[in-house]
Amino acid sequence: MLTYQEALDYIYSFIDYERTSLEGPRRFDLSRITALLELLGQPHRRYKAVHIAGTKGKGSTVAMIESILRAAGYKTGLFTSPHLHTYRERMRTGGQLITEKQLAAHVERLIPLAERLSGLTTFEITTALAFSYFAQEKIEWAILETGLGGRLDTTNVVDPAVAVITHIGYDHVDVLGHTLSQIAFEKAGIIKEGRPVVSMPQRPTALRVIKRACRERKAPLTLVGRDWTWERKGFDLKGQKLDAHCHQKPNAGSSSLCRDYANLSIPFLGAHQLVNTTTVVATVAELARQGVSLSPKKVVEGLKTTSWPGRLEVLNREPLLVVDGAHNVDSAQALAKALPEYFDHQRLILILGFSADKDIDGIFRELLPLAYQVIVTQSRHPRAADLDLLKEKVRARGGEAIPCRSTEEALWQAMGLARGRDLVCITGSLYVVAEARAAWLESQGIDFERDPPLPET
Repeated sequence: MLTYQEALDYIYSFIDYERTSLEGPRRFDLSRITALLELLGQPHRRYKAVHIAGTKGKGSTVAMIESILRAAGYKTGLFTSPHLHTYRERMRTGGQLITEKQLAAHVERLIPLAERLSGLTTFEITTALAFSYFAQEKIEWAILETGLGGRLDTTNVVDPAVAVITHIGYDHVDVLGHTLSQIAFEKAGIIKEGRPVVSMPQRPTALRVIKRACRERKAPLTLVGRDWTWERKGFDLKGQKLDAHCHQKPNAGSSSLCRDYANLSIPFLGAHQLVNTTTVVATVAELARQGVSLSPKKVVEGLKTTSWPGRLEVLNREPLLVVDGAHNVDSAQALAKALPEYFDHQRLILILGFSADKDIDGIFRELLPLAYQVIVTQSRHPRAADLDLLKEKVRARGGEAIPCRSTEEALWQAMGLARGRDLVCITGSLYVVAEARAAWLESQGIDFERDPPLPET
């Protein structure tokens, strides 16, 4: 029997596009995952699925959908990436992480099958493990987040009950395309023939691509902002409330969940989470229309009890300490809007660290004008942007940054500078957020699960 560490070592022994340089040829297609799932007995055909693609908001959206279905009594599987503290976060059933023993057992079963194929990647192995695990656990619903893009993403082997497209913006442009229409084309690749689609509000260019894909595949489209709208009703540091309104005309096949909701509670902050939540409500209304047993009460319960850390998460009250994985320009814009709107503070101390492939100049353009003090750092991740480069980019915009060689050092430097009503915000890559969050939780004596350091690439 493999140990958990041996299982992780095996998983990371494959090509890992999350950790390696983005330069050089990369082959994206579905042939390898299709072959591997065939060897595993087609586990992804044994349950229903909701499939989510997009640039921003995917994680929160999948977490809320899963929580609602679980509250309604369904056995759920949740597949997400990347993880914050442990690889096991990527695959959960019934709200619980896969155990170390379960993961090792599934890897051991997979090894002789994977050896019959060539060119497999870490993400393909991960997807196959999740699908196999879900089948063994006899889940009823899988809620699946794409890893990269959609059309050629490893998860795009499923035939979902609903395809959900979150906000589309610029990210991974070297892989997905340098124009919004190209990126939208890749995201819209999850739309299947005749399967309903729920989309967040989109820029006109992206929306045209989505509408064309829906027409071509005869997939009915529910558009948030048109068919569903929202209104914020209030907030505190624990979350916010909103009203959601359905504007679709009732008919013989309409859903009982197409209704008005008053004072929905969500444990998330930021105006963008209101859009995410409304998209989730529209999605579960579509599932109810298809006959899935869901009630307004379970929608309310599922939203209220969702957990998705690392996204505008408040770790401390005085001084305020907030972590948020704003890793692209759209996310940085949302964060720049949320900080003054949701947090009553005097001075903002920003800790910034990124992966090297991100639009750092664009993110700095959004965030630096808000900061009293900037601290730049780099995670232990192999693709972390160079510290001196970050410092020079801050200087080029007329500022000065304090460089810290580790995220933990940056955290304590910032907390040492902060006073009672100051706000310390740690943002950039999720890897920086994860390291800062781990350092803070450890300092507070709060137990959490995490893996040993990854092997060097």
